[in-house]
Amino acid sequence: MPMSPTDYAGPAGRFMPPPAEAALLLDFDGTLVDIAPTPESVVVPPGLPDVLRRLREKCGGALAVISGRAVDQIDHFLGDAPFAVAGEHGLAVRHRPDGPIVRTEQPAMPSTWLPAAEALAARHPGVRIERKPAGFVLHFRAAPEVADLLREAAESWVASTHGRFHVQAAKMAWEIRPHGVDKGHAVAALMQSPPFAGRHPVFVGDDVTDEDGIRAAEALGGAGFRIPRDFPDPAAFRAWLAALSAGGMASWGG
Repeated sequence: MPMSPTDYAGPAGRFMPPPAEAALLLDFDGTLVDIAPTPESVVVPPGLPDVLRRLREKCGGALAVISGRAVDQIDHFLGDAPFAVAGEHGLAVRHRPDGPIVRTEQPAMPSTWLPAAEALAARHPGVRIERKPAGFVLHFRAAPEVADLLREAAESWVASTHGRFHVQAAKMAWEIRPHGVDKGHAVAALMQSPPFAGRHPVFVGDDVTDEDGIRAAEALGGAGFRIPRDFPDPAAFRAWLAALSAGGMASWGG
């Protein structure tokens, strides 16, 4: 039966597919958990993994986390709650709990970049470098006054690669990563295999990097929500997820 936006309502009455037809694709930092001063210091609220497991069951297993973090970091924080995990903005995808991590081929990062970034961070206390397999992130939450300086440095590095790498804006950070793979790529990859295939993706995120995932979900006949446009903060989103998982909303089988 065709879905009607009036039958299944998400935030502010926007379209939300029923659980039998939905695939939940969720960002981590700033969406499932509150933003923290450092990536390692995030706190997973008690009960969140159980909420995700209940939602996963409602969706026939089709629940994934799509994050800029590495897959093993999501495993550390959420355990076996998600069925699938896409890390590094879609560069690494594990399609099922016991499956291999499939990596998209990527260019090698020039060896001079990281030492240059570390030297720059050493000159500006508060700047923190987060290494990733295919690039790195310059965090300036503790030194916001050097945001422009860091962006200029990052853009000067990637300019020599003729489009193979680019600088991605994030919350109080600049990320250098390969061009051409994003969270939209992860959405498309996950939706090709069970239990996601044939369902309507619902992507939820909070950052500019999540817009690719939102667009991909909508293009596949699903929905996309963003904090704070649709939820004021991660706590409100977690409360909404808890209500869905408990059957507290009639549109989701309550």
